[in-house]
Amino acid sequence: MWSRSSSSRRQVAASVDDPDKVLRQVQELSDWLLANPQVNGCNSFENLHFFLRTSKFDVERTKKKLRTFYQMRAERTEWFENRDPKLPEIQELLDLGVFLPIGSDAEQRMVVVIRTAAHDPKKHNQNNVFKTSKMILDLLLKLEPEACARGMVAILDMQGVQLGHALQLNPKLIKRSVESWTAYPCQPKLLEFTNAPRHVNIFLNTFRIFMTPKIRSRLFVRKEGTSVICDQLPKELGGQGLGYRELALKWKQLLEENADFYVEQDKYKSKLK
Repeated sequence: MWSRSSSSRRQVAASVDDPDKVLRQVQELSDWLLANPQVNGCNSFENLHFFLRTSKFDVERTKKKLRTFYQMRAERTEWFENRDPKLPEIQELLDLGVFLPIGSDAEQRMVVVIRTAAHDPKKHNQNNVFKTSKMILDLLLKLEPEACARGMVAILDMQGVQLGHALQLNPKLIKRSVESWTAYPCQPKLLEFTNAPRHVNIFLNTFRIFMTPKIRSRLFVRKEGTSVICDQLPKELGGQGLGYRELALKWKQLLEENADFYVEQDKYKSKLK
């Protein structure tokens, strides 16, 4: 299901087949959040069940994931504060389409296209790029929990990448970016860089330093095209789905329609000492 391990698959299947056990586990997590107010996580059934499911119904693992996730949201104020879709700097990046969810792949996992060079490094702050991307990702988890729970497939389109884009990503920012992916409850199952320049591995080696061996094994580089099988693959990647411009417009409208969602979500972040 989510793990290659047969024992993990049996554990997940057993939990799915025993709804009473799942209810008890969610209640335990809810009680744990109440007993640990410094975590300050969302205590809704939907949220806790999602974290539990993506942690293979392991309660202790789920607690660790919840703690890590909400601590990240508190520490990275540059990404998780003042998340108004109507802010000019957010509007510009939404128009450009820096982060575009497209639909499920052949294995029913959520596919997103990350356009690493869509923005102008002389004009757009890299932290705002990450902020916009995570705003879209957070809404995606709400709108498409089933596909996201099965994992994320990221196609990183490097078309048009310049030296300025690479210079924006210093090691500290790269480390934070990699850590943020692993802090989210939806795990990356594939990171495929496409339209990559000749010397891309020199740049990607910095990313690999901060990745776990498992995530590192899921990173692949292609000169063009993609190996991902998805009916909604954009035209720019050889598919028949909506193009980048149409996808950007779609997600811009969705964020604007869900502005209240960000006001509510921004309440949940750990209370740092």
